[in-house]
Amino acid sequence: MLAQPREDQLILVDLLDRPQGSMGKLACHQQARLHRAFSLFLYRESGGTLRLLLQRRAQGKYHSGGLLANSVCSHPRVGEALADAVPRRLTQELGVPASKATSLEYVEVGSFVYRSSFGNGLTEFEYDHVFVTPYDGPLAPDPSEVAATAWVDAEEALADLQAHPSRYASWFLTAAPMACAWLAAHVRP
Repeated sequence: MLAQPREDQLILVDLLDRPQGSMGKLACHQQARLHRAFSLFLYRESGGTLRLLLQRRAQGKYHSGGLLANSVCSHPRVGEALADAVPRRLTQELGVPASKATSLEYVEVGSFVYRSSFGNGLTEFEYDHVFVTPYDGPLAPDPSEVAATAWVDAEEALADLQAHPSRYASWFLTAAPMACAWLAAHVRP
């Protein structure tokens, strides 16, 4: 008999992001407990245009399957710093080599709390830290996590988000404008 993989333990937090304990990932989402999360946006400049790497979440995800989202979205594990969790998940979700993922410079551009309930009895209630980093290397997405990826003009992504919000994961509605505002102020010439 094969051993079941150990479920990740998430970091429960209060509204000021102070740790309040831990809980298994599934129970956390079933009980709508506030927990620490992060959203990463990979970006690159191409022909004077700022582009974001968006992913279409795999259909088999426990929620938001098939929706568009930022490059990587996940949770740090108990005892794991965000600075370690972000490159770990970049490697796991998008196949960026670990040596490259750990050498990138991640900038936290803000954070926010959101709550979103899904029809399957699960609720995301997250204190979401938003990161950006430049990247223009190879990708090898894990198909159990990511159905597709595309480099999208940042302004066009925001316009589409405003016109068609139901195409996007709920956290993207706040995270994308936050990331794009920071990039417009700090990256564009």
